[in-house]
Parts: sequence; structure tokens; C-alpha cells
Amino acid sequence: MRVYAVLAGLVTFTCVASLFVGPGDLSKAHLQGTFLSLRAVRLGAAFLAGGALAVGGVVVQGMFKNPLASPSILGTTAGADLGGKLSLLVFDLVFGSTAGAASAVAQARWFRADMLLPLGCVAGALGALLILLAIRRANDDLIVLLLTGFLLTSLFGSMGGFLTSIASERPELARAMIAFGLGDVSGVGLRRVLLGVPLVVCGVVAAFLFSRSLDVMLAGAEEAEALGVDVDQVRMSCVVWTAVLTAAAVAVGGSVAFVGLIVPHALRPWVGVQHRRLVPAAAMLGGTFLVACDMLARTAPLGSEIPLGVVTGLIGAPLFLTLLLRSREELGHA
Repeated sequence: MRVYAVLAGLVTFTCVASLFVGPGDLSKAHLQGTFLSLRAVRLGAAFLAGGALAVGGVVVQGMFKNPLASPSILGTTAGADLGGKLSLLVFDLVFGSTAGAASAVAQARWFRADMLLPLGCVAGALGALLILLAIRRANDDLIVLLLTGFLLTSLFGSMGGFLTSIASERPELARAMIAFGLGDVSGVGLRRVLLGVPLVVCGVVAAFLFSRSLDVMLAGAEEAEALGVDVDQVRMSCVVWTAVLTAAAVAVGGSVAFVGLIVPHALRPWVGVQHRRLVPAAAMLGGTFLVACDMLARTAPLGSEIPLGVVTGLIGAPLFLTLLLRSREELGHA
């Protein structure tokens, strides 16, 4: 319980700081409400994306019994990214002509954008998931599942790059796709955050409900089946809910790396390996980590905002290397 109390305090401190830190003068009363509302939406988007990716990392690492696995290993992250970029392209082709329209029309236009992007991300993640499940039905070997996820990631990444190159003739669309691909919560609207909430909540609850089965599966598939766990069903359910979490995270935060990899890895020495304790802790720390990264992205004195995915990569890569080396040293001493 002490760990959860520390995490709760960390969540509170980081979220409050996120509301009051950043460009903009809060001393002006007539602008204070605007700045706080914009930062609150941005805070919600970052926390949802971080929590979803961290819980997805817990599920994937438990399913593969490998602390080096991440949600992107299934190809659903790349699928959600491709779906989001495709939805941006379709939106620009269909509604782009209203860019200079009156205020009411412009508001309707951005309402459609907030609705279409999450749907595109979910469709892309589900498309990757269907391919993955079709391959798995033919061959249920975990190695085949991993290789399929790797191939899907490469394929969808190339297709996403192709869409970005097509959009190069439309500067606004190209910038939107690049920002989305690098991770971005600055332009997220409240409607998109509200659409992501039920997906993340359902995914986290599902991960918590599968905690006992994942704990048993850590001992091996044969042992789990002997104890009454339907291993195939649990794996398929974990893949589905990881895809849901990934789609929600990409929809509200774009493509962000390392969160689903380092957060569960960092928590295990303090929380343990039981998923019933690890899932809620990962949701709290993952959200807090991405909110802190977003604060750093918008306050760095570089003249322009750093993409969120770049910040998580610059922090996550050395941090993960440190955690990995430390765990190897502990195993060596043991």
C-alpha cells in the first residue's frame, strides 16, 4: 500500500504542476480560464495515452513471459498509426475545402476531425489484429506471432511513410501527419479525449480481470492448463485488449515509444510480479510519466515544442538501458 500512496502523491503533484507549467501568462484573469482548460485537455490526453501503453506493456510482457516485450511488438501500434494517418488524409480530401469557412462551419469541421481520427486508429489496430489472429489460427506458435507482429510493424510503417509522402503537397496535412507520427497531444480536443476514456477504462479493467491467469501462465503453458487456465483463450483475449489499449493511446497521443516497455520494468522491483498489483500501478505511473514528458516538451527552451515521442525516446532509451543493466547485475550476483 505504501507504493500506491507514493504513486498517488506523484500523480497528484505531476497533474497539478502540468496545469500551471507551460507557455502562457496565468496572471491575466481573462486568459486564465482558457489556458487552464487547454492544459487540462492536454493533461487528460497524456495521462490516458501513458496509462494505456503501460498497462498494455504489462499484459504483453506477462503473455510472452518476457520483460523486454512492448505493445508495439504485436504490430497494432503501427496499425493504429497507419489508420490515424489514413483518416487524416481522408478528412483533408473530403472536408479540406472548408478550411477558410465561417466559424460555425470550421467548428463542425474540427468536430469531424476529432471523431474521425480515433475511429481510424481503432480500425487500423483492429485490422492488424485480424491479420495477427488469422496467422495465429494457422499456427499458434508464439514465435510465429512475434515474427508476424514484426512484419506487420514494418509493413504498416512503410505504408504510413507512403501516406506522409503523398501529403507533402499539402503543407498543413503533412505537418499534421508528421506530428501525429512523432507523438503529439497539443492539438487534441476534448471530444477525442472523451472518446478515448471508455476504451482505456475497458482495457485496464480487462487486464485486471485477467491478472490471475497471467500470474499462472508465468509458470508455463502446461502448468497453467493443468491448473484450469485456457491458455489459448487468455492469449487471444490479451492480444485483443492490448490492441484496444494501443488504439486508444495512439488516438489521443500519437505514436509514443518506450512507455509500455520501461514502466512495467521499473515497477516490478517495488510492486512485484503479480499482475493484480502491477496493472493499477502501471496505469498510474505510465500516465504520470507521459504527463511529465509533455511538460518537458512544451517548456524546453528551444524556441519550438519538442515532439512528445522524441522526449519519451530520449528519456526512455537510456533509462531502459540502465534498468536492463541493473537487472543483469542482480541476476549475476544471485
